[in-house]
Amino acid sequence: MINSKVSPDAQPTGIGASMVRGEDKRGVVKVRRETVSAIGIFVVCAVSLSLSRLINPEFGSLRQLQTILTLASFLIVVSYGQGLTVLIGGLDLSIPSVITLGGVLTAAWMSTLSSTGVWWQIPVVLTVCAAIGGINGLGITVFRIPAFIMTLASGIIVYSLCLGATGGTPSGAAPESLITLMSGRVAGLPLVNIFVIVFCGIAAFTQSSTSLGQRLYALGSNPTAARIAGIRINAITVLTYALSAALAGFAGMMLVGYSNGATLRMGDPYLLPSIAAVVIGGSSILGGRGTFVGTIGGAVLLTIFDMVITSLGLAQGWRTMISGGLILVAILLQHEGALDRIRSVARRHG
Repeated sequence: MINSKVSPDAQPTGIGASMVRGEDKRGVVKVRRETVSAIGIFVVCAVSLSLSRLINPEFGSLRQLQTILTLASFLIVVSYGQGLTVLIGGLDLSIPSVITLGGVLTAAWMSTLSSTGVWWQIPVVLTVCAAIGGINGLGITVFRIPAFIMTLASGIIVYSLCLGATGGTPSGAAPESLITLMSGRVAGLPLVNIFVIVFCGIAAFTQSSTSLGQRLYALGSNPTAARIAGIRINAITVLTYALSAALAGFAGMMLVGYSNGATLRMGDPYLLPSIAAVVIGGSSILGGRGTFVGTIGGAVLLTIFDMVITSLGLAQGWRTMISGGLILVAILLQHEGALDRIRSVARRHG
């Protein structure tokens, strides 16, 4: 009989150890596939940017690239949190409501504070948002509620609380420090661009090269083996959803700094794109595979498409359609043998 009580300090052994260290037989293949996916998505970004110049000659200019990175920064931050939940085989549908919560709290609490007071309030707002994610994680692990139901329900509750507390019209404005972050420049470069580049570097390193990141991969690949390896499944799951919510709340703070105010629908445009960025970036919707570098490429690609749609004067419904279509294509291409079946069908009907 196997003793189910595993010491929190136990070191992974056997199958679990190979999973945690990424040393299973398929590890090299997975790394290569993820690398190819990440490179491929940036190639698609470059091609899309080049083709976009036919519509607007400004596309591809330094100023336009800075604008793309600025607009993509919100989705990049949100998609990192969403990607972590997908990596462990989950999904966070509460993200739009938590973005709104972060924005509403920021505008209401920080607009009258000094710059020193603002920096003290930022951790408070992020803690409130992280608590929402922690509740999601507890519902999923302790009460065995499916992730999409738990996060959808909590999102509805959070949105309802925001609606009730604000009467439908959030008050306040962005604190000066957040406005500076979103519109200031350093050595001619937008400060938010510098921030998002640093954020991407730290986030990519954390996901791919730390013990926490490797445990997330292990949990998503094989929860049973991860548990045998001594990984505390429940704690990791709660932490993952807390991080996702905290990042969503921070994105809400960034949006307040960018637009100098909060609205109750400010988070709505980020649910489907956050999933799309993760999936088209090469992550498996079933968990256990993916890189944040690929997710960055997915977020940038969606931002380029969004800017093209705006330039053409098309309805924003096209953005939703493109996001949904890209998710379907990405999942199809990830499915084992999908390309072979497509070629087979093409030969039969060719």
